[in-house]
Amino acid sequence: MAEKTVNASLTTTTSAAAKVPVCVTGANGFIGSWLVKTLLDCGYTTIHLSIMPGSDPSHLFSLPGANNPAVKLVVHEASLLDADSVAKAIEGCAEGGVFHVASPCSLEDPVDPQKELVKPAVQGTTNVLAAAKRFGVRRVVLTSSISAMVPNPSWPKGKVFDESSWTDLDYCNSRQKWYPVSKTLAEKSAWEFSTQTGLDVVAINPATCLGQLLQPGLNASCAVLQQLLQGSEDTQEYHWLGAVHVKDVAKAQVLLFETPAASGRYLCTNGIFQFGDFAKRVSDLFPEFPVHRFTCETQPGLVGCKDAAKRLIDLGLSFTPVEDAVRDTVQSLKANGFLGQKN
Repeated sequence: MAEKTVNASLTTTTSAAAKVPVCVTGANGFIGSWLVKTLLDCGYTTIHLSIMPGSDPSHLFSLPGANNPAVKLVVHEASLLDADSVAKAIEGCAEGGVFHVASPCSLEDPVDPQKELVKPAVQGTTNVLAAAKRFGVRRVVLTSSISAMVPNPSWPKGKVFDESSWTDLDYCNSRQKWYPVSKTLAEKSAWEFSTQTGLDVVAINPATCLGQLLQPGLNASCAVLQQLLQGSEDTQEYHWLGAVHVKDVAKAQVLLFETPAASGRYLCTNGIFQFGDFAKRVSDLFPEFPVHRFTCETQPGLVGCKDAAKRLIDLGLSFTPVEDAVRDTVQSLKANGFLGQKN
């Protein structure tokens, strides 16, 4: 395990004294990087960055105003399965918060799903929560997923999906859909831990996240759009409810941490709609790409809803149009060479 302290600057006039120390797990990933950016924008002055051993957090130090000594970014290399290293990352966050974002997700099918996905997700969540409880963290914001809500074939027909839906584990196991299994079991373990210990936990369940890549590598959610632009005919039947800009997810995470009355689960999506409708929007925006036009329902029976994230909307969150999220992602994919030659 390694630790490194780096200075960064505030990007708003928010009082530094008013902000508590926080820890972000998976800080150098797609959502984690945007969350760190948003925390800095909101005036947080001490941010512990938990990253997987051997991974690169250097792009976080290029965030706006990274040279002002007012802010400490403390980097910890911590495997989710190493309770001691996880605890060290969280130790300095008494009376503050933990944003648990880290969870294994691969662009390739796992060889050993229990070892590669399920165990790190579940045990990692338990390790994070145990450390948060031990060191007196005020609240944990758990980044779950719509993959902990769908697929759920027993959901009542004609009803809009909401936070009461849980993924059908038997359905996923029989079809070897391991990522939803890992996210569902991890979130359920978090609620069990919260009930048993009294730790304040709030969960956010983002839909497919799009937007500018701050990290150097391609993440799984943006790969969905990349593959669509390259002609994929995958309907995303098991994984889709809608899409959301990653910057809105980061804003929602901070909002949930800072809102004392927040509790339970929060679906985070700019509406529920068919993946086929999404593909049409992408094709209309970028006709130069061979985007497949779906002629049938891609999510049979899915009920559309513009304000599906009503719980977050009621807290004051405004969502970025999906078209803007698509444009930002495509521009970033091009710039990073994920759609052919770099610009």
